[in-house]
Amino acid sequence: MSTHGPSSSARLRVTLRLLDAELLGAMEHMWRAEELLPRYRRYLCTMHAVVRASVPLMERALERATLLDAGGDPLGGPLAAYLREHIQEEEGHDAWLLEDVEAAGSPPGDALGPMPSPAVAALAGSQYYWVEHHHPVALLGYMAVLEGYAPAPDLTSRIARATGLPEAALRTVREHAALDTGHLDELYALLDRLPLTRDQESDVTVSAMHSLDALTTLFVRLGRSAAAPPPRGAGPSSPTGVTP
Repeated sequence: MSTHGPSSSARLRVTLRLLDAELLGAMEHMWRAEELLPRYRRYLCTMHAVVRASVPLMERALERATLLDAGGDPLGGPLAAYLREHIQEEEGHDAWLLEDVEAAGSPPGDALGPMPSPAVAALAGSQYYWVEHHHPVALLGYMAVLEGYAPAPDLTSRIARATGLPEAALRTVREHAALDTGHLDELYALLDRLPLTRDQESDVTVSAMHSLDALTTLFVRLGRSAAAPPPRGAGPSSPTGVTP
């Protein structure tokens, strides 16, 4: 890890900001007030499919990092320590989403029954492959995207106004708007502490870029309706709605 020039986290931030206009536009289109209630219900079910993979994915990455640490990999120990703590922070968030689904007027079976979409599988499933068959440090790129494009602070009130839903249906969005900035700071601090080689930093970046692309696809599909989504590059300047 070089001590000169921008840090690993700074380079990753710049890369994501150069590439995220389409995602931000898709998010803003998804959250438009027109007929938001059915889209919000679909959003909750889709996010449950993503979030229910988070803890199992981190648990497998923790197992791999622990084994690598025992084998002398300098990333293994600090990565395992970070994952061990973050698993505790993320436990139960899939249950929040099921509670929101029910409070929004849909049965939990709407989230639990259907096969998750290929977009969800592309987003989360790639991480299982890289953790298992390459190196668990790649997971940090995925986490940087999910934490970095969390709900904006005013999103809860926007949803409530447009849908008339009670507070009980908005817990996940509300909580992640408050939690994810701190989580992102912790993740970037870890990136800057890790003795990453150039190739390992590239692994994190590739994972993040893939996650950004897959998340964009997911939000474009969530936002589909008679109105077309905004063109590439037409998005707002701030994130509006992932709930890792």
